Amino acid sequence: MPFRERPYSQFNFVVDFGTDPKSAQAGFQEVSGLGMEITVAEYRNGNEGDNTARKITGTYKVPDVTCKRGVIGDSTLYDWLNDVRNGSQEALRSVTIQLLSEDRATVAQTWKLTNARPIKYTGPQLSGKGTDVAIEELVLASERLEMEF
Repeated sequence: MPFRERPYSQFNFVVDFGTDPKSAQAGFQEVSGLGMEITVAEYRNGNEGDNTARKITGTYKVPDVTCKRGVIGDSTLYDWLNDVRNGSQEALRSVTIQLLSEDRATVAQTWKLTNARPIKYTGPQLSGKGTDVAIEELVLASERLEMEF
């Protein structure tokens, strides 16, 4: 993808949970929490000439990713959550999130979550007084985040 002067819009994206890519089980309105954090350990020798600590690169961690969607009556994500809850190690998946350009055909950037698993499900808030869409939330934990440009 060549460099461009203006940033991409945030509303054109596709989430692939490693299921059938031609069927849309989940049209998400929001994905948040994409990131990575690398820890740093500070160390100083007792005979060090300088009075400052060295910074040594440590481990890294990937925060949990939250996906929100309208309730559509499809059980695909619940089935995955149930497999993880029942202890299935085959339930770990690679989840891919792609940011698309305005033409919705060109992939601008990709985030790939390795060994992802759902760790939390929150159902919609239901109210007899409202007219909002019923939104459910799925939180994913993963071991590694890869980015492709």
